[in-house]
Amino acid sequence: MLSGMGAYLLWGLLPLYFSVLAPADSFEILAHRIVWCTVFCLLLLALTGGFRALRTALTDGKVLGTLALAAVLVCGNWLVFLLGVMSGNVVEISLGYYINPLLSILLGVFVLRERLRPLQWVAIGLAAAAVVVITVGYGAVPWFGLAVAVTFAGYGLVKNRVGAKVGALSGLTVESIVLTPLALGWIGWTYLAGTATFSGEGSGHVLLMLLLGPATALPLLLFGSAARRIPLSWVGMLQYVTPTMQFLTGVFLMGEEMSAARWAGFGLIWVACLVLITDMVRRARRR
Repeated sequence: MLSGMGAYLLWGLLPLYFSVLAPADSFEILAHRIVWCTVFCLLLLALTGGFRALRTALTDGKVLGTLALAAVLVCGNWLVFLLGVMSGNVVEISLGYYINPLLSILLGVFVLRERLRPLQWVAIGLAAAAVVVITVGYGAVPWFGLAVAVTFAGYGLVKNRVGAKVGALSGLTVESIVLTPLALGWIGWTYLAGTATFSGEGSGHVLLMLLLGPATALPLLLFGSAARRIPLSWVGMLQYVTPTMQFLTGVFLMGEEMSAARWAGFGLIWVACLVLITDMVRRARRR
């Protein structure tokens, strides 16, 4: 339970962390996040003797292809998250992570041919209504939130396909390795273009950029540790810690505007989350 809470608390703090990395832009931060995540994961594998599992994943064409797709989706998720944070749309990002569990349920219906329970239908209907209310009242579609939800739900679905074959650390390492050449290329481009901030903003900035590796990998590893040991219904309730922290950060620390339509939309989302949690608890008790 502590591992799960630690993972979601760390994820909830990411908007504040990324905001202090200015003047680095979203693409430079993303590139360094990928590179230092790769370095950190390889170090952990060296300490735990996990290179055999990594070699197995890299030499299995089907597993490697699936993890490459997962890498593209998680890279898209990280980029949208960064663009949202750096442009002052943290509240909208939190909306995406509130919606994400509901979108994952829909993917289960359309891709895995699962059947929805009545309360799940109610929760999805409330979430859809919330997006409509926010869109109409705010005058714009919450693209950041929707993109975050779609990419992360897709990432979860793809990872589900290889979860039994590849451990959390090995899988994350493969995903990072797949993305590293592009990340290194972008970092090189920033130096050629004279826009690199990594070595020009002092030792504190360098340290914060280096810590992007642990900041990326540790929450995922804590989550993996928790998910194997506590009931799924507990994981389902814990997952709302992160968007709640992001919402509070956006409203109270970053001063983002909350119109009446936004409050109404988020109210519907929170009711949808409560309905979904109720359904998970009832199902767990029946089991």
